[in-house]
Amino acid sequence: MLDWIFSIPSFVLGFVMVGTFVGLGLAGLSLTRRWVLPWLGDLSLAGEFTATVHHGILIIYGLAVALIAVAVWENYTDATKLASGEATALAALYRDAGGYPEPVRSQLRARIRDYTAEIIHLAWPLQRSGRVPTEGVELVDGIQDEMFAFIPTGEAQGILHAEALRAFNIMVEARRLRLDAVGSALPPAMWAVVLFGGLIAMFASFLFEVRNLRLQRLVIALLASVLGLLVFMIVRYDYPFRGTHGISSESYELVFDHLMKP
Repeated sequence: MLDWIFSIPSFVLGFVMVGTFVGLGLAGLSLTRRWVLPWLGDLSLAGEFTATVHHGILIIYGLAVALIAVAVWENYTDATKLASGEATALAALYRDAGGYPEPVRSQLRARIRDYTAEIIHLAWPLQRSGRVPTEGVELVDGIQDEMFAFIPTGEAQGILHAEALRAFNIMVEARRLRLDAVGSALPPAMWAVVLFGGLIAMFASFLFEVRNLRLQRLVIALLASVLGLLVFMIVRYDYPFRGTHGISSESYELVFDHLMKP
């Protein structure tokens, strides 16, 4: 996909997608009626056959696009859960850090706060542009070094330290999965099915000899609008972190503002 697509607001992108498909449909209908239908000859007795084939094409295309759309939506919701899970693990880790003795408590909380701020202000803009952020590695290593250097002196501190390490490991795992999800998207082969399959389905609808041209144009426009909406939906939820309509950093902002903000 082109980069400019991800900078367009969702409602504008939807109109662009639908308008593009409607324009292609009406233009294709005019060209087909002018050049293709005369070449095919008399179609008065072929309407039932053409309708049956067209119906089959729409069913096959609809099933394929439905499966692709479900896969895209599941990828988007999984990425949303990853971001929420990482923010939750950061909140738990920050609270657990409150049970450490000074000066470890203040140092550890400061490192967690800095890492959360880095996600909000540095990592998220990079993700929106399609780049995988790497600046947070040193901050994560700093949190790890701070925790690994602490030696519990009693049973209570040992339990607390174990819980904090568990929250830290969950956070690290969620971070790794989030970074992997930044570039997750449909492969080109599936995009070929979506786009070329839609064009084939539209072209098949041109092969009807309808006397009422205004009615045929209206039906073609409706079909093209549905195809445009399907493509828009897939584009909207593909690349879950990218663009103005990607997953926001709201979960991290809530944790930072309500728990960590000095």
